[in-house]
Order: sequence, then structure tokens, then C-alpha cells
Amino acid sequence: QVQLVESGGGLVQAGGSLRLSCTASGIILHINKVKWYRQAPGKQRELVAEMTTGSSPNYAEHVKGRFIISQDNAKKTVYLQMNSLKPEDTAVYYCNLDLTAAQDVGVSRNEHWGQGTQVTVSS
Repeated sequence: QVQLVESGGGLVQAGGSLRLSCTASGIILHINKVKWYRQAPGKQRELVAEMTTGSSPNYAEHVKGRFIISQDNAKKTVYLQMNSLKPEDTAVYYCNLDLTAAQDVGVSRNEHWGQGTQVTVSS
């Protein structure tokens, strides 16, 4: 079955950088779409960046120019490079992948969530 494992979160000072990774396990035939969300304490989950394979990425206004979304199909891994981090970027970050995969029931296309990784930016 398909599972997503996130890594790369941590504590960083303002102005620093982190790179989040999200790796899919299972028989992945195609990564159709990648989304990164974040949820800060007491706030709703918000979409930070998204990219349909083969198209240009889209970013939330408040991260544009600082965050970069990418993917490595051979490694079944997607990334979120976060630069010039600010304290307001502090949140749990989640990857969401639209995948075509071979599972017990055959080939299917579904959305899958990572477990989340904490990013804390100190001032």
C-alpha cells in the first residue's frame, strides 16, 4: 500500500533555510500532483505550494520567492525548499500527493497525506 513519509523539519533561526522531503513507498506509477500545506496552532490548514507534474508551480503569496517545490520521480520524493524563513512560517507542514499506484485492487489514482513535520522558526 502507498505511504508517505515526511522528513526535514526542525528548529531554525529566522533567515535560515530548511528542505522538507516527502517520500512515497509502494508501486508508484506516476506522481500527478504535489501539494504542500501547513497548519499553525489555532489556525486552519493552508495551501502553501502546489505543482501539477509538467506544469509550473503555484505558491501562496506570502511564500512566493522564498519557497521552491520540486520532485524527483526516480526517488518517488517531493521537496519543499524553504529559504529566508520567518517566525510566521512556524507550523506543521504536510505533503499531499495525487498518485497513480498499483495496489491490491489494481491500478488506481488517489490522494495521500504525509504524517506532517514540525517547522519552528525562532526570531
